[in-house]
Amino acid sequence: MNTSIHNIWHCWNLFRKGKNKTRELGNFEYFLEENPFQLHKDLNRGIYKHGPYHEFTVFDSKKREIVVSSVRDRIVHRIIYEYLVPTFDKTFIYDVWSCRKGKGLEGAIKRAQFFMKKYKNGFVWRTDIKKFFDSVNQEVLLECIERRVKNPLTLSIIQEVIRSYKVSTGIPIGNLTSQIFSNIYLNEFDRFVKHSLKPKAYMRYGDDFLIFETDKKLLEEIKKKATSFLNEKLYLSINYKNDILVKTKQGIHFIGVDIFPFGRRLKKRNWKKVINNLDEENFSSYLGLIKKHSNRKKIREINWRIYSKIEENII
Repeated sequence: MNTSIHNIWHCWNLFRKGKNKTRELGNFEYFLEENPFQLHKDLNRGIYKHGPYHEFTVFDSKKREIVVSSVRDRIVHRIIYEYLVPTFDKTFIYDVWSCRKGKGLEGAIKRAQFFMKKYKNGFVWRTDIKKFFDSVNQEVLLECIERRVKNPLTLSIIQEVIRSYKVSTGIPIGNLTSQIFSNIYLNEFDRFVKHSLKPKAYMRYGDDFLIFETDKKLLEEIKKKATSFLNEKLYLSINYKNDILVKTKQGIHFIGVDIFPFGRRLKKRNWKKVINNLDEENFSSYLGLIKKHSNRKKIREINWRIYSKIEENII
């Protein structure tokens, strides 16, 4: 891992880009001649210690506990992230779509519909992990990292970040590192499904995943073995509220979209979110989303709403 002063400055600039000015950010910038050099010394002497977290709750589709680190620690998170992504990304299977360059949400939705169409006469199992981020076993995560990371100083810094949150279990949603940590952790499951269970198709976005088969009994057996692997090897549990196994042609709800073999639509809750958040600046982005996942009626509605807002000088 590159802990040079040059890379610390590079990661500081990546972190700073697009950030709103806050008191903490202003204080860090005020001592910008000192802070990066002190961080460089601490990292390379092996005495870096992660600071405390600021915690708050957000209510989106569900209640989430978010924690935020200090500016200094978030620069370290960026250094770790920039190192781990190229180290591990090449070990991931193709159909992992979250937090990867060239992948993403839209790509995952298209891929899901491709499989829905291909196996339209088969069956699909859709589920996710119950409280995934809070359930990650830190020892297992470190074991996964140690298979490819051998430098003792690098490992000690990564361990300090992992251990900074809770004792033995959990990684914080708010940390940049948690994105790559989650893919490293679930890579064990991805490879087990892909190379041992060998279903017709498998894909994952975050902790949401789909498995396709042409035979229902075979898919039920795959589900049983996959669930056991998650429980016994990764100490994770299926979220049974979102656990379904159905005929593919019935369609499924996946990462915010209802997907069918020959169509897709935004869920009513997500449509309301679009309408509530709509303004002149994000109009083009939302319109692109609506065109891909909705009918003509909804496209006309979003055009009418933005026109009405402009007419009323609300925006």
